[in-house]
Amino acid sequence: MTLVIVGIFLLIVAVILFAVGLGTRVDEGKRKQELARMLEDRKPELAGDKSTVLIEPSGSETDALARLLTRFDFTKKWESLLQQAGMTWTVAQLVMAMAVSGIFGALIGFKIHVLLDTVVSAIGLGGLFAALPLLFVRQKRTKRMAKFEEQFPEALDFVARALRAGHAFQVSLSMLSQESPDPLKSEFLKVYNEQNLGESLPVVLRHLSDRVPLLDVKFFVAAVLMQRETGGNLGEILTKLSSVIRDRFRLKGQVKAASAHGRITATILTVLPIVTVMILSLIAPGYLPAMAKDPDGKHLIIASIIAQGIGYVIMRKIINIKV
Repeated sequence: MTLVIVGIFLLIVAVILFAVGLGTRVDEGKRKQELARMLEDRKPELAGDKSTVLIEPSGSETDALARLLTRFDFTKKWESLLQQAGMTWTVAQLVMAMAVSGIFGALIGFKIHVLLDTVVSAIGLGGLFAALPLLFVRQKRTKRMAKFEEQFPEALDFVARALRAGHAFQVSLSMLSQESPDPLKSEFLKVYNEQNLGESLPVVLRHLSDRVPLLDVKFFVAAVLMQRETGGNLGEILTKLSSVIRDRFRLKGQVKAASAHGRITATILTVLPIVTVMILSLIAPGYLPAMAKDPDGKHLIIASIIAQGIGYVIMRKIINIKV
């Protein structure tokens, strides 16, 4: 009987030790994965890049297209654009998508003569379709930046409350990265990870302002760095900054509502001639080519295209009210 009790006791101890060992291994594995993810975010800087934490082009040493694109100046801008859009694409993938879309548009232009001539239709639709992936990325960037701007005042209030509760600024950023939704969460998580890897706070905040090129973020970075140099109540500063951002955001909404009629009018006046030309090309295919063959008709078509472009630029200037 005594041996049975001792055996059960040893079995229980073995199970407990196994469970503790398994839990320790799992926790260690999670820490290794977190460290690997943090190092992945910091890969460009660890390699000597002193600009910002940008997307590292996958296969940049083996992919011929990626090596070719690195020689052009626009690659850095597009890398930054892709990161600001929150996308995992590389510049090479974006260029490939634009090329495929352009070829598809050119084939449609050869098949359907939406413009005056087959070649002109192919070139025009090819260029239009090639620009669609880039426009898609820019649209995603605009939406992500607008969402970040909308969430930012709440983030400042969160940090201010954490500071009043006695937490350090770095701890407040860690709590913010855990409690906030995207895109606020991902951006401040990068800030927290960079600090854990040894970067100074001024450098980390400048990287944040590079990744999120918003005026509100620049105000936040300037306020934090100034407080570190001159002292003061950072919680009170962030609360006032949050109030100012909310007032500016409210004013921007009022201006956007007041200019809605002008924006709709500009869109209709810009799209209507293009739609009219496409409908005429489908309904009466010989109408526009006959006009293009006439000497005066060619000049009228060129003048109308130039006037349409000038009108669009003027309308954009009128309705684009800076706040």
